Amino acid sequence: MTPQQVSLIQSSWAQVVPIREQAATLFYDTLFTMDPALRPLFKGDMSEQGRKLMGVLGVVVASLERLQELVPTVQALGAKHVGYGVRNAHYDTVGQALLQTLELGLGPAFTEPVRDAWATAYATLAGVMQEAAAASPQAA
Repeated sequence: MTPQQVSLIQSSWAQVVPIREQAATLFYDTLFTMDPALRPLFKGDMSEQGRKLMGVLGVVVASLERLQELVPTVQALGAKHVGYGVRNAHYDTVGQALLQTLELGLGPAFTEPVRDAWATAYATLAGVMQEAAAASPQAA
């Protein structure tokens, strides 16, 4: 990721933070519309799940300039998600839902460079998670 992409993600994220609860709801509504089969993977309170998602995204966004420090945490998330039943194909759907949520939430501020930056960040981190998931003993 380039410094410009990091800056675009961080500045756009600052616009999401005030609407994070609505963004989380929109994200999960979008995700389950795209793939209703994903709904049973989420067993707990969806409000709490949304808070966790927004918290993780906040940490990721704040850590993008130190991506290597974030990798072990992202790897652990990938390994953990195997136990939830997450499969490789789900990562594509989650990425699409994230981009659509950002587009709806940010409106005209979701420019093509902002979209590309988020897509690059997501692809990078999802790849790390998928590699960790594949290496997880639970994946066997």
